[in-house]
Amino acid sequence: MLGTGSALVTRCFNTCFVLTSSSGKHLLVDTGGGNGILSQLERAGIERGTISDLYITHAHTDHVLGAIWLIRLTLQRKTPAVLCIFSHRRVLDVLTSFCQMLLPKKLIDKMPDRIAFKELREGDRFEVGDMRLQCFDIHSTKEQQFGFTALLPGDIRLTCLGDEPYNEVNARYAEGADWLMSEAFCLYADRERYKPYEKNHSTALDAARDAERLHARNLILYHTEEDTLAQRRARYTKEAATVFTGSIHVPDDLEVIELG
Repeated sequence: MLGTGSALVTRCFNTCFVLTSSSGKHLLVDTGGGNGILSQLERAGIERGTISDLYITHAHTDHVLGAIWLIRLTLQRKTPAVLCIFSHRRVLDVLTSFCQMLLPKKLIDKMPDRIAFKELREGDRFEVGDMRLQCFDIHSTKEQQFGFTALLPGDIRLTCLGDEPYNEVNARYAEGADWLMSEAFCLYADRERYKPYEKNHSTALDAARDAERLHARNLILYHTEEDTLAQRRARYTKEAATVFTGSIHVPDDLEVIELG
């Protein structure tokens, strides 16, 4: 987990993470809101040149802006030879516009050969190394957003719901997941303070109820507020455990979660 915080955090990084398969292949999911993504990769011990595949869920600033820096690095360096960016048309259009406005012409001219925009549509499947993924539209009311389900080596199935509450239309992607990743903006007990529902977010209790109903084995809670970092793991786990019988993970930035 390179970052675990929501959009306006300053004491942790915006939510993004790397899936690394047993073969050593990396898939970076979201990129945070700026060049802090470079620092987080360095702190995680992941060489930037080994990141050749990105999956971007949506075009909010805290998820997409770090991609500009990875694109720039790719255009300036020899590795990776090609950076593949998987997402839906809205994200790819935003990235293209940003690059055209912000990068020098000599780098923009290299983009057709060095940057591969891979447009995804609802239900599309793709592979990164030995990881097989299928994307799905979460049907956001704010900004088009795709989650995904991934079949990992060892027949482990991980489903990432994005950073909005679970939508029942995606039950077939989430039900029975070995690992379910869900945003939890705050505790249900703190809902009056943080007002997650006004922001179209859920609480730890809401996410845990969904995970129990979906028969998930493990629940990862992320994309949270930052005011309770010191107590976040204990407090979120305690609230989620009142309704979820599986294993609960509330990671800190740079924490490694072994999925196997």
